[in-house]
Amino acid sequence: MRILLTGGCGFIGSAVVRDLVESGDHQVLNIDKMTYAATTQSVASVAASAHYDFLRADIVDGAAMDQAFLDFEPDAVMHLAAESHVDRSIDGPEEFLRTNVEGTMQLLQSTRRYLANETDKEQSFRFLHVSTDEVFGALGPLDKPFTESTPYSPRSPYSASKASADHLVRAWGETYGLNVLITNCSNNYGPFHFPEKLIPLVTLKAIAGESIPVYGTGDNIRDWLYVHDHAAALISVLLDGKPSETYLVGGNAERTNLEVVEAICDLVDERVGGVTGSRRDLIGFVTDRPGHDHRYAIDASKLHGELDWEPTVNFEEGLARTVDWYLANEDWWRAIQDGSYQGARLGLR
Repeated sequence: MRILLTGGCGFIGSAVVRDLVESGDHQVLNIDKMTYAATTQSVASVAASAHYDFLRADIVDGAAMDQAFLDFEPDAVMHLAAESHVDRSIDGPEEFLRTNVEGTMQLLQSTRRYLANETDKEQSFRFLHVSTDEVFGALGPLDKPFTESTPYSPRSPYSASKASADHLVRAWGETYGLNVLITNCSNNYGPFHFPEKLIPLVTLKAIAGESIPVYGTGDNIRDWLYVHDHAAALISVLLDGKPSETYLVGGNAERTNLEVVEAICDLVDERVGGVTGSRRDLIGFVTDRPGHDHRYAIDASKLHGELDWEPTVNFEEGLARTVDWYLANEDWWRAIQDGSYQGARLGLR
């Protein structure tokens, strides 16, 4: 397939790009605006491949998207481009609405215009929109995990913008007959993760022996999904998922934030010296995020039943791989610390 993929220099997008290109089975056009969280280093391993092309462009630019479709002639879209950090959405929601809502609409419209002149592709063309479990709101400690039928209840500017995009994709499928698919995933982690998110932020602070901030009491619960397991799920849904269907992708790895932070401290202690005692002593509790959802959990049984997908990397193994990657790739994260993000607290309202 010829796959037009947006946001391929970001964390999840770059994992999908690497897996698709390295398979040798597909031609990929990576379209990325190259915001603060994107880096071409994340796709450097495949950049010279004959199966890879790159276009720096903004998905909100309808004319640029129209031209990209005409030039590349895709068979499918994988839409991952998004502003994704809840704390940043609290500080500045406007960019989240622009990229996540207007950008998704422009991409859908460019798809329509392209297919109007490529009628032989209308039936086979696929538009996969990659979303988040945060659109469903918060779960209580004893609530059953989210499923594909869980009602939407977004509680942050970020999740509201992604919920809006999900609704647009469904509406364009129903109204205009596009073959759309939607996935909603739990929290991802792994190599190349921008260090404003919990696991890379804590890992780098632990390596440096710096104070480690934990929101509230650290009892918020997330389901953790290793990024390459997520990439495999997305590729499977694109190739074999049923059009108009939604699939939830989870890692079967619920942990409190404090449990995650403590596990990182222990892994870094095993690998790096430089502090007296345990790095757990560096943990400090700070004012919680406004509107911080207590718990997310995913029931991915539909994806397993229909497409035979399940996570292959458990949390302990994946977290160890992640910590080892950051220890071995200082050049990658040091460039970010020297440039676009120095570890400052965001989302204080």
